[in-house]
Order: sequence, then C-alpha cells, then structure tokens
Amino acid sequence: MNARSRRPSLVTIAPERADTSGDGAIVDGLKAGRVEALAEAFDRWHGRVRVLARRLLSDPASAEDVVQDVFASLIRAARGFRGDVDIETFVLAIAVKRARHHRRAAFRRRRALERLARQDRLTRPDPEADAYRRELGLRLEAALDRLPIAQREAFVLCEVEEMSSPRASEIAGVPEATIRTRLFHARRRLRDLLARELGE
Repeated sequence: MNARSRRPSLVTIAPERADTSGDGAIVDGLKAGRVEALAEAFDRWHGRVRVLARRLLSDPASAEDVVQDVFASLIRAARGFRGDVDIETFVLAIAVKRARHHRRAAFRRRRALERLARQDRLTRPDPEADAYRRELGLRLEAALDRLPIAQREAFVLCEVEEMSSPRASEIAGVPEATIRTRLFHARRRLRDLLARELGE
C-alpha cells in the first residue's frame, strides 16, 4: 500500500490535544482586549474552527460566518474564561454554539459515513464497489442532514473528528452521558433512514 492509498478520504482537523505553549499569554492578551492577541488566536485556531464548522454545516458560506462570529466575539467571551478547560476547547465550544444557529447544512464527512456503511454491511463486494460507495456516501449525507442538530453534533464530534466522549462533551457543553445518548440515537436513526432509502 503506497502513501497515497493510506490518505484518509476526509481531512482531519488535527490531533485532539495540540501544543499548548503560549496559550496563557494569548488568554491574558484576550482578557486585556489586545488586538494582537486576537490575531494570534485567529492564526492558531481558525483552521480548526473552519473545518469543524464545515462539518457541522453544509453551506460553506454559513461555515465562514461561524468562523467570523467566533473570533469577533472571542475577546468578549474570553473575559468569562475561567480555565476549567483549555483555551482551544473553549474556542471550539464557541464554534459549536455558533454553528447551532446555522442548522440547515450538510456535512463534509465521507470517511465517517463510509465507516458507518461498512459497520452496517451496506457495501457490495463487486467490481462496481467504488461507484456504489460514492453513491452510498451521498445517500448517507442526505440521511445525516435529517438528524436533529444535537445528534448531528454528537456524530460529527465523535465519529468524524474521532474525539473521545469526554472531549466531545466539553466542546458541546453537555454531560458525557448526553453525548453518548445522542450518538446512540444518531447511529440508530441513520440506519433506519438508510434502510428506507435503500428499500431494505
């Protein structure tokens, strides 16, 4: 297997825990209202926020709105930062909250959807398997778009971003048990929707 074939089909955001050196200075600068601290925060986390927003929302324009909203409100929001979580988690939690206002969206999550399809044995081992998986991916995207936003958030954070349930609960701002429950219902609902779509 060459390097190209090992590449995932969906770009990941980054490892769950990035290098946190310098986070304290950024937080202090944001609390003091310094524009240079906001610029540093933007440089550091805008990529993660953008990718997360695009996975939660189908409309790229809405995803860009989320990015702008997050950083436009960050100085004000940072005044309430108490250090209960790391600053990156704090920023991503703001992004999730902002994305809730842009509910009509489609996810860019083909890798997670293909994984779900494999789990449910919906792929076909024949010469047309690749074309079938592409078609199935589109059907899965349509099914996922029909989930309630809370279930979509749980699915994206845990399945697409491959975050642990404790990490996802921090970002979504709900108990870990709630994330697990939402993820369970999201998976079950997806199976039901897909079965009906495929006439099984």
